[in-house]
Amino acid sequence: MRTAATDRMPRLLALVPYLLARPGIRIDEAARDFGVSARQLRRDLELLWMCGLPGYGPGDLIDLSFDGDTVTVTFDAGMNRPLRLTGGEATALLVALRALAETPGVLDTEAVRRAIAKIEAAAGQAQPSGVVVGLGVREGERTARTRGVVQEALHARRALRIRYYTASRDEITERTVDPMRLLIVQAVGYLEAWCRRVEGVRLFRLDRIDGVVILDEPALPPPDAKPSDITGSGVFQARPDQPEAELVLEPDARWVAEYYPCQELDELEGGRLRVRMRYGDESWMVRLVLGLGGDARVERPARLAEAVRRRAADALTRAAHLLSTLDQ
Repeated sequence: MRTAATDRMPRLLALVPYLLARPGIRIDEAARDFGVSARQLRRDLELLWMCGLPGYGPGDLIDLSFDGDTVTVTFDAGMNRPLRLTGGEATALLVALRALAETPGVLDTEAVRRAIAKIEAAAGQAQPSGVVVGLGVREGERTARTRGVVQEALHARRALRIRYYTASRDEITERTVDPMRLLIVQAVGYLEAWCRRVEGVRLFRLDRIDGVVILDEPALPPPDAKPSDITGSGVFQARPDQPEAELVLEPDARWVAEYYPCQELDELEGGRLRVRMRYGDESWMVRLVLGLGGDARVERPARLAEAVRRRAADALTRAAHLLSTLDQ
């Protein structure tokens, strides 16, 4: 499974100090620590081999020594200190800690509040960026109000009625949900709840909830409602029952394999790439392919390819009608 470029860059920067502290570590063990496959970590190491100091000669590049399935850094090119938190990472951590501090059952809320104060102070002193993580970087006002209502419902164990915008289908729906927990994933807040409309566990972005009301009835998720496992692929959880698309990406569209969860199949001539990806909604996938213009081709399923052709033909018909209207 390919990982997003936004995940790969921090990992590459963290790899060198990590390996310096663990000379001779097994590659599969390091891969587990970073939450990627051993194949992906080997690719990362191959890329690090081409990075280094200006000049980029033999004595300037990061140097690695491999012995069987182990790796050791022999020249670090100055990349020997762990990364500091970015403003976005500090924000995500602070929002999560604040939510934890207000969650019933936390054993030591004072320890959580001390951690919040330390992170805020450290971020406020950050130089040269001058990032201050405090009131100014909290969620938007409406999202903060939504989070407050959701937390209240969680504390009281009450059901919610929400008005929710689903971006993949570009639609707004009314739903009654049984709250289960609040999550912060990549600095974005989510409500995880049992959705009575679809009879399943769903994640709802707090900033896409247009309205929320606490109901008088208790929140009663069914016993088989299990929390989502977001430790691997993040918020999007591909399921075996979801349709699978096989795409051929031109060089200018290879970013798709970095941005979305994909399985690489083949490197093709001319820098093209064949990938396989699951999708939850056909209309979303059609919009993705059309948005790539001629840089993506659907090889299968035939139904998806036909849907793309049909949508493109409809768009051309509408465009021709508009042009003929303007000529009149």
